Amino acid sequence: MLLQVLQFPDARLREKAAPIAQHEIDDDLRQLAADMAATMYDEPGIGLAATQVGVAKRLIVMDLGWTEDGERKPRILLNPEIKLAEGKAVSEQEGCLSVPDFKSDVERHARVLVRARTLDWEEVEFDATELEAYCFQHEIDHLDGVLFIDRVSKLKRDLYVRRRKKQLRREQEEREPAGHADG
Repeated sequence: MLLQVLQFPDARLREKAAPIAQHEIDDDLRQLAADMAATMYDEPGIGLAATQVGVAKRLIVMDLGWTEDGERKPRILLNPEIKLAEGKAVSEQEGCLSVPDFKSDVERHARVLVRARTLDWEEVEFDATELEAYCFQHEIDHLDGVLFIDRVSKLKRDLYVRRRKKQLRREQEEREPAGHADG
C-alpha cells in the first residue's frame, strides 16, 4: 500500500523518532517497511524515513541503485545511528520527498560508519561515502526531526519557506469554493 508522504511544514516531520525494540518487530512493522519501500519507489526517491509517513519510529528504507525497470533491493534498517563521521563534502542538489520543489547543495560528512539492525534483529554496519553517506545522514536526520533545509543558509531557507507558504495559500484558495450571493 502506498503511504502519504508528509510535506513541509507538517509539524510531525519535527518529531524525534523512538527506537524500535526487538519485541516490536511483528507483521505490522514488516508491512510498514514494505509499504515505505513501495512509497519510496513510487515517489520516486532513494530513501524514506518512517517519520516522513507519520510514524515516529527509527526505521528507514534506502535503495540507491534501483531503476524503473531494474532490480530493486531495498535496505530496511532499524535504529540506524552514525558511529563515526569524518571529513566534509558537499551533497550537490540534494532534495527531499517532504520538501517539495527545492534542491540545494548541502555540506555533509564525507564518510560515515552507520550501525543498524535488520528486521531479523541482525546488527549490520555500513562504511559509507559519497551518495550512500549523504543518504544515511539525510534519513537519520529525519529520525531526529531535522530537515535538509535546516542545513542550508538562512537566506535560502527563508526564501523557500516564504515560497512554500505562498504555494500552500494558493492551493487552499483553489480548494475553497467561491462565495455565493444569496438571491
